[in-house]
Amino acid sequence: MALTLATWNINSVRLRIETVRRFISEAQPDVLCLQETKSPDEHFPREAFDALGYKHQLVHGMKGYNGVAIVSRVEINESGTQSWCKRKDCRHGMVTLPGGVELHNIYVPAGGDIPDPDINPKFAHKLQFLDEITAWFGAERHAQKPMIVVGDLNVAPLETDVWSHKQLLKVVSHTPIEVAKLGRLQDSAGFVDAVRRFVPREQRLYSWWSYRAHDWSLSDRGRRLDHIWVTPPLQASLAAAEVHRAVRGWERASDHVPVVVRLDG
Repeated sequence: MALTLATWNINSVRLRIETVRRFISEAQPDVLCLQETKSPDEHFPREAFDALGYKHQLVHGMKGYNGVAIVSRVEINESGTQSWCKRKDCRHGMVTLPGGVELHNIYVPAGGDIPDPDINPKFAHKLQFLDEITAWFGAERHAQKPMIVVGDLNVAPLETDVWSHKQLLKVVSHTPIEVAKLGRLQDSAGFVDAVRRFVPREQRLYSWWSYRAHDWSLSDRGRRLDHIWVTPPLQASLAAAEVHRAVRGWERASDHVPVVVRLDG
């Protein structure tokens, strides 16, 4: 089955619904996975997505922060969510796509500013979250199951996923401990980095630029925090990938941009 899938940390779906409409009009994804929707389920703009043809929806949100959603033009089944770290903080959603492909939409905690779990509870939570989700995939899933993992994983693993490897080694999102834990998560079910199948590892690639930058495009101090992975049974179906950098310059933009992968057959 041919499928175009997008992931996007939208940073408030209700605030940026017009931006979402514009992106959908231009990119026409079959499935759109959102993170940081910042909306309780009862206020999620279901009708807006329904009008755009995304009649199949999994919404898992809360007031003010976090939240994930999967909206789809193709039928989805067997939807559900998982929680880790003894918190119900709306960071995971799961659906089954046609052909039995299991899709996971994940929002990994950001981790705060100080990369020391002993003095920064947010960083400790992030590391624990990565450990627990890795254990869950390792115990509950396997590499021969057709699966897609997408989301704001809040780690930039490669040296070329950040604007300066040397300067960001002690900055949350690119520290060695986070990179190692994300690698173990990727290995837990043999996940393949779909985007880097098309963009060489040697090429710099970002999906997030801070709001603090006066001119984000000129300074280009970005990080690749948003990812799409597939298990080996889907690897041969990967047909294209694109990071929609231009979206960062739109009016009322999120600090993240959409990442899109197309699978054929």
